[in-house]
Amino acid sequence: MTAYAQIRALIAVRLSDMTDVTTSPLRQREAGEGQAARIGARIVGYATDLDVSATKTTPFERPELGTWLRRPDEYDVIIWWRLDRAVRSLADMEDLARWAKDHRKRIIFAEGAGGTLDLDMSSGLGVSDIVVRLLAWAAQMEAQAIAERVSGARATLRAQGRWAGGIPPYGYRPVKRDGAPGLTLVPDPSAVAALDQMMTDILDGAQPHTVAMGLNEAGVRTPRDHDDIRRGKEPRGRAWVGTTVKSVVTSLTLLGYHVHQGKPVRDVKGRPVLAGPPIVERDRYERVKTALEELAAPERRERKDTNALLLGVAHCATCEGRMYMYSANSGKTIVYGCRALARGRKCEAKASIRADWLEEWTIAQFLERIGSWPVTRVIRHSGYDPGPELAEVTSELRAHMGERARFKSAAGRQMWQETADALEARAAELESTPRVEAHEEIIRTGKTYAELWEAADTAGRRRLMVDAGARVDVRPAAGRGGRVTKLDVSRVAFDIGAHTDPEAEALAAVEREEPE
Repeated sequence: MTAYAQIRALIAVRLSDMTDVTTSPLRQREAGEGQAARIGARIVGYATDLDVSATKTTPFERPELGTWLRRPDEYDVIIWWRLDRAVRSLADMEDLARWAKDHRKRIIFAEGAGGTLDLDMSSGLGVSDIVVRLLAWAAQMEAQAIAERVSGARATLRAQGRWAGGIPPYGYRPVKRDGAPGLTLVPDPSAVAALDQMMTDILDGAQPHTVAMGLNEAGVRTPRDHDDIRRGKEPRGRAWVGTTVKSVVTSLTLLGYHVHQGKPVRDVKGRPVLAGPPIVERDRYERVKTALEELAAPERRERKDTNALLLGVAHCATCEGRMYMYSANSGKTIVYGCRALARGRKCEAKASIRADWLEEWTIAQFLERIGSWPVTRVIRHSGYDPGPELAEVTSELRAHMGERARFKSAAGRQMWQETADALEARAAELESTPRVEAHEEIIRTGKTYAELWEAADTAGRRRLMVDAGARVDVRPAAGRGGRVTKLDVSRVAFDIGAHTDPEAEALAAVEREEPE
């Protein structure tokens, strides 16, 4: 061959099992032909060995490849799809490298973990150098193959509605599937109850670290301790922290999604693959995310004090901010006070008042005003807004589009295109899905506020007042005269908001409709 002669290429194809479509002869030929075109080679033949094991035969023992190896003058380069199509043992690789060195041949493996491996045995490299490079490349390829097998197995399990193992997402527990092999995820009642309380507290204005303190005080298990118990291990007594709270209440797993590296796993149509039934509705999930964003902002909501009966009810009349219960006079007196500075605000005349006096007076006002009113409950029927998921899919699609250039092989580009098609299909489906507005249904409980008050604990009574729209405004004391021994009612004002007695309102409506 002269310096200007075109390179001659032999493409080697091997398949152990004719039913293995993932390593089909056509795919191997196409990969070889692509590499031949890349180096400007002319294909002189194909060494195709089907139903031939690389473990049981060396390259020299295979029917077609062995024949070609005994005619080395007819080609300059041998191209395989991947290393495992050529050899499966170090000894066979050493023999092949020595043969190539003796006959000054070029060996190319078209695809692998590191891309194309092109070995020119006429470059002066020794056999040992070639083997070292091959070993490093093969190790990368094997690691990738293992990862692909694991991912493939997990994908198969997900498609079957099965849990692939590991630590389940908080709020779920794995159970055996009915009449089928494997495990599936179902809501864990204790964890779901804890999640519900976390989300309620955050929507009430509690900071994540405050919620974490409450969980620790209540003895609620962390996700890791929860999993230790599930596995029959002794829990290590880990503590909740704010970041853990924030992580679990914003995880997409609460919507029932399978999540991988922070993103939903999607099927061929781009729909999220479900790991289990949703724990929370999408609307509430989005409201919690928004609340956390607002809490992180400079003008954040106030922290929640779970021990105060009038939290969310008592307000400073000067700055209109919430009042909080704390100890004053070296712990001798419990008061409700304006804590504007703690919220990064300024109050020109902060109010403070004894807690027991204010609570006693407020309870009397509340029960006198609406104690006899029937209590109604509002059932909220969630609607459906495709917007949040559409934003997620759009973000994933944008990021995926930016990764196209890194896929070099035909197989890689095909996998990239499949994901792109699925995301685009889901985006189109969401764009054509109408938004359904949420609505509320009001039902009677058959109880009055006074009856429910009698049966409720402190948290329940606080919720009754907050839900009814009760509000107390407290003005600062006029001065420091003598020792104060009772509540100055001129400093406080009670309001029940826009609420009215529903029966009185109904009678008024009848009167308005009757002719004079």
